[in-house]
This record gives sequence, C-alpha cells and structure tokens, in this order.
Amino acid sequence: MAVQITTGTSELRDITKMERIGVHSHIRGLGLDDRLEPRANSQGLVGQAKARKAAGMILKMVQEGKIAGRAMLFAGPPSTGKTAIAMGMAQSLGSDVPFTMIAASEVYSLTMSKTEALAQAFRRSIGVRIKEETELIEGQVVEIQIDRSITGATKTGKLTIKTTDMETVYDLGMKMIESLTKEKVTAGDVVAIDKTTGKVTKLGRSFAQSRDYDAMGADTKFVQCPEGEIQKRKEVVHTISLHEIDVINSRTQGFLALFAGDTGEIKPELRNQINAKVAEWREEGKAEIVPGVLFIDEVHMLDIECFSYLNRALESDLAPLVIMASNRGTARIRGTNFRSPHGLPLDLLDRVLIVSTKEYEEDDIQQIIQIRCQEEDVQLTSEAANVLTAMAKQTTLRYALNLIACGRVVAKKRKAEQVDVEDLRRAYTYFMDEKRSVQWLKEQQGTLIEEVGEGPKDDMMDST
Repeated sequence: MAVQITTGTSELRDITKMERIGVHSHIRGLGLDDRLEPRANSQGLVGQAKARKAAGMILKMVQEGKIAGRAMLFAGPPSTGKTAIAMGMAQSLGSDVPFTMIAASEVYSLTMSKTEALAQAFRRSIGVRIKEETELIEGQVVEIQIDRSITGATKTGKLTIKTTDMETVYDLGMKMIESLTKEKVTAGDVVAIDKTTGKVTKLGRSFAQSRDYDAMGADTKFVQCPEGEIQKRKEVVHTISLHEIDVINSRTQGFLALFAGDTGEIKPELRNQINAKVAEWREEGKAEIVPGVLFIDEVHMLDIECFSYLNRALESDLAPLVIMASNRGTARIRGTNFRSPHGLPLDLLDRVLIVSTKEYEEDDIQQIIQIRCQEEDVQLTSEAANVLTAMAKQTTLRYALNLIACGRVVAKKRKAEQVDVEDLRRAYTYFMDEKRSVQWLKEQQGTLIEEVGEGPKDDMMDST
C-alpha cells in the first residue's frame, strides 16, 4: 500500500481550544534555569528539586535527539508531583516533539488487545519530520478580474500579480476564485498561493497601499512587496506521528479517519511497510525521526504480558523515551503471584532509571496553595492559607486543594470576596477526606452492605 502523507495534521494543532482550569493547568514547564538547576518556585512547580533536575537532564537529551528507547520511573507516595513533573516535561518539549500520556488501565479494552493499545501509544510518541518542496506563487495582487457566464453557473477570471522585478497574469478557475473570495483578497494584498494544493494565504497589505485610508484597520498588517521571481520553490517542514500515518493508510477514508476516534487494530504488515517507507525517506534526506515521550501513569496496573511487550518494544529502532510513574512499594505483579518493587518485573526495573519523589515540606505546600489560588482566581485570607496548609499536612495535599473551590462557593453565599477560616471549616464538614471516610466506615459497620467473606490479607490496601 502506498504511503500517502498529507500536511493537514499540522493544521489541527492550530485549532483554538477552550481554556479551562484543570488539576495541572498551572504548570508551564519544569522551572529550571539554563544550567538545569531547579528554581524554588517557577513555572508552576515547587520543591522536588532532585526529581526536576533529573527530568531536565533527560529532557535536554530528548531535545538533542540523543536518547530514545530508554525508560524512566518516577517512584514516590501519592501527591508528590510525579504527574506534575511529567506535565512540565510535556510543556517544555513544545508542540514539535510528540508527547503521549496514558493511564495504564487504558490498555484494557474489549475492542483492542493490550499489546495493540501499547503499540499505538508507542507510535503516537514517534514523530516523522517530513521535508517537502512545493512551488509557491508569491507577490502583490495588482488586479482581479472575474467574468460570469450568461447563466451565472460558471466563473472565469484573471489574476495579475507582481513582485518588485516582474509582473504576470494567471488564468483563474472556479476553485481558485472561491479560494481568493474566501480569503477576501483584493488589489494591494500580498498573497502566497501553493500551486500543488491551491491554498491561498494572505500575508498582509503592501506598504505601497499604506496611504490608502480605506484599507486601514485595527488589525491591518503591512508587508513589503516580494522581490525576485513570482514562482518560487520552498521547503515545507511538518511533523506527523507514525500512528497518524498508520491510521491514514489503514482506513478507506484516509485522513478523515483521524477524526473517527476508535481506530481499531492495525495490521503488523502495514506497519512494516510504513517503517520501510520511512526508512527510505530518511536515506533520501526527505524525513527524519523525532523520538518523543510516552508517559504511562500508574504503571503498576499493567500485567505481565504488557511488561513483556515493553521489554521487547524498548529494543526497537523506533522507540520513544518511556516515562512511568508508580506510587506502590513492594507489590504483586499483575497476572502472577510474584511480588516485586513498585509492582514491576525485575528485568524491566533493570532497564529503567528510577527517580524518587518525596512528600512536600510545609513551605512547599503553602506555595502550591498560593499558585492554585491564583490559577482558580480565589483570594484566601492569611489565616485561611495557614489553616489550609495544616489541613494538607493532616490529610492530603489533593484534598486540601479541592477545598479551595468549595471554600469559594461558601464565601460567595455570605457575599464575601475572600475565603476565610470559617468557610474552609464548613467545607471541611461537608466533604470527608480518606482517613475520616475509613473511620466513618468502621462506625457504620453492620449497616452497610458488605462483601461476603474476606479476601487475602495481603490484597487489602493500608489506609493508615
């Protein structure tokens, strides 16, 4: 099957997304300086200096293309910033380097095998930077003439375009007339037309028209009239993931299959053909591989079959950097009766670089609370901030951060601008944390419906 690449996927990333406040929406990067030293409070990250520096070193190697097919494991208690650091890495990499984030439980599906789900995640994390030469018509529009037929069904026309050195007249068909009309191109505009696709890009208004007051507007952009030849050959570079190439070539609807959501299983034979084609492009200098990052959260939820696949996939030539996170100590490997550190087999642990995270200090918690208040546009009194910090130490950081929005709702009920201690205390009584929930269950024993019989003691989670 011929591998046909379209540049449409690069345009998908330009679609404006609705901004909303999420758990990690305050994170802008890893908060490191030029020497990869962590700042105390920067880009939304606080504390965890050792883990952030380790992530920065790995990130530097990824950006230089010097590391691929390696694995890292962030190991630490819950609420110690493992996912936050991974999000910081994603923000620092930029849009050109693929970053895929999945939870380990996502690989279990009735419509797709576990190894296929992991294979697709791997290939989403490998980019192909494709270089293509295209012919562009670039110049200042002198005149557009549009002629209609007697019935008005068809249109023909002529486009007069110039540079500082020459002037040419082009015949226009129906599609080109529609494209020019859609972009609202008029005489005096500087445009670029892709001869292959017919795409018209309006670059701005010519400086020669800057005295034309009718053309002035708040968003009017003036550019120089292009020099030299009107028709030019330009190199266009865009990045597309291997998974997107797989989907385009495995479905009859081609590029539109990317919008279908469920891509289904893809045959290994097709992937081998695509790998061979990409290798051919690399030899010809038409493309280069961009190893990205695959982040697997709660990696201990994978089973022994998935771990076996990871071991083999990491040895592949087309393998991304795999970052995993786990909050388990010594745990049972799913699908076996063996117990192992972090719930991972020893042969896989031997491959990974393990980075530990620790519980936040009180000062770090206070700064994180301030950052989240700014992100959620909530004002806390100094006394409320201190109380919330104490709550985070007694319960969990996540629980305390959830009370910020709840406290704001309570404060609004009494028409107050700032959240006070009393608002937090009322929210605290409405919502139980994990420890109080366990205590409540003990008090309600006999009134709630319980499972018949007790499971093995080792399988019970410790809530103390």
